Amino acid sequence: MASREQDQEFVEYVVKALVDHPDDVKTERTVDEMGVLITLHLNPEDMGQVIGRQGQTAKSIRTLLRVVGAKRKARVNLKIHEPEGSRRPPRSQDTSSVDKELGSDIDEFKL
Repeated sequence: MASREQDQEFVEYVVKALVDHPDDVKTERTVDEMGVLITLHLNPEDMGQVIGRQGQTAKSIRTLLRVVGAKRKARVNLKIHEPEGSRRPPRSQDTSSVDKELGSDIDEFKL
């Protein structure tokens, strides 16, 4: 435990307990003037388990990680690296479906 930090070990421990491919879980720890950043790399099939419904699992891990960091007076953040083979469709700025649902009322709110 001497060579690795507690916050990094905490993230790996929690995530490995959640995923189907625990051997693929890797973390990188970087420190800069903004604090500590832990980047999480995992199997693309496990992304949904780590993020959870509406991001609640990831949010909970980040909250617990902040507590671990606060004990050591450090600001700790978690970044989940999105692998190449992820199944999430690309984000778009298309609001046409919202326009169709709301009809002409949407024109009042456009800037």
